Amino acid sequence: MRTLEEVRATVQIAKLQEEDLQKTVHCLSFGEDVLSADYCLMELDDALCKHIEAGESLVIRGDKDERAVLCSGDKTYDLKMADTSNLLLLVPGCKTPDQLSGSQDSTHLLHTQIWGFCSSYWELRKQRPKLKKLKQLLMENPYEGPALRGQEENTGNLYTMLDLLERIQASEEEMQAQLQTIHACQVDGYWRMLDFDYEMKLLGHVTQLVDSESWSFSKVPLETCLDELGPLEPREMIEHWLNCYGKRSTENEGVFYALDEDKVCRATALLLLQNAVKFNLREFQDVWQQSVPDGMGTRLDQLKSLALVDRSSEPNTICLLRVEDLSEDTLERFNHLFTLREKWTEADITPYIQDLCGEKQTTGALLTKYARSSTQNGVKVFNSRRPVAT
Repeated sequence: MRTLEEVRATVQIAKLQEEDLQKTVHCLSFGEDVLSADYCLMELDDALCKHIEAGESLVIRGDKDERAVLCSGDKTYDLKMADTSNLLLLVPGCKTPDQLSGSQDSTHLLHTQIWGFCSSYWELRKQRPKLKKLKQLLMENPYEGPALRGQEENTGNLYTMLDLLERIQASEEEMQAQLQTIHACQVDGYWRMLDFDYEMKLLGHVTQLVDSESWSFSKVPLETCLDELGPLEPREMIEHWLNCYGKRSTENEGVFYALDEDKVCRATALLLLQNAVKFNLREFQDVWQQSVPDGMGTRLDQLKSLALVDRSSEPNTICLLRVEDLSEDTLERFNHLFTLREKWTEADITPYIQDLCGEKQTTGALLTKYARSSTQNGVKVFNSRRPVAT
């Protein structure tokens, strides 16, 4: 082990002034069987440090064919290996200058062993959760209603929350929010997506009841709905549908729902568009308005990120284009959009790229990076920065 005299000799050789240095000198030595592969280092921001210090956990998620991500309780981070030109030493108990007492008058030695070393570390960058796979898994066995008498229910490909957390690259909070967005619910402990035809069947039951009882769409009583429709469908499914398509409120100890006109009209449009390649726009608008419950009004702005209107064709047309069906990769998304249409107005393309924006990022910044702007007939349009294969 080094002595104080040897340390002072080294300081002189290095042409350093001892009075410019700390009074505490760490003498490092390697422990036995130290290997660089024994430890991995990860760089954390203040929020994640506090998360760990509070006793919370971080989880690495991803299937074998996926790039791993790190998840806290409410955020998702990309994991990237970063190399460093300086060797990073792991020294337990080593004190930084601000942790040392400044009251020492004489130089003294601390002999410390190195437990490990690394020349790289994991770098974290907050990213969007990868949630497209969630719907794909749940659509393997959608819920079509209770099994008919004499029929056995399909129990294959069912997932609990724990199962989903093992497969989906997202935090639990982000996944819970997406489950609500796609109208999933728990049935016998498993998360299920409603089959779309069954969801529309429930919509029909509720809206017909509203019509027959002459209720206002803004005040639909829960208990009466459950009593009247209970013989037709499970009560929990009726209430789930009301939660998906309405806003819950309480009045005089009764629970009421205000049905969301935009959501009902949007679901009806999806029903009409899903079986057609293209629709004459004027004909579609007429059929759509006739298909929604009396008293509700249809508007094209209700179909943002669901359908695409082509006003360059004669007659004008509309087709199904759901943002949830597009790639989660930004470059692939833009390539696909420019394959579908060479030039886009900002109003048309924004609903299809809004979900790609990272933290503090705007759609304008994405368009600047992945598209080129020009003016066509006095209107600003965007096209691809690179040739697109058709």
